[in-house]
Amino acid sequence: MTPEAEDYLDKAREHLDDARKIAGIGLARAAARSAYYAAFHTAEAFIVERTGKIAKTHSGVRSEFARLAKDTPNIGKSFPSFLALAYKYK
Repeated sequence: MTPEAEDYLDKAREHLDDARKIAGIGLARAAARSAYYAAFHTAEAFIVERTGKIAKTHSGVRSEFARLAKDTPNIGKSFPSFLALAYKYK
């Protein structure tokens, strides 16, 4: 794994940990925001690992991830949709 991808995954893990803690105290909207960022950084890691390039915007990450993920059997078909739907919590 590239160092850039590992950095994105580290960020994703931090946000996921935050989301769990925040959800535990009943702040659903704030937890959703952290969960979105966990998914977003995971998508960034996937993109940089596959292409060596970094998307510059949220919409760029969503569209590039959807493009790459559609031909990747171990990525659930709902994950690109989740990124699009969860964007409103950004």
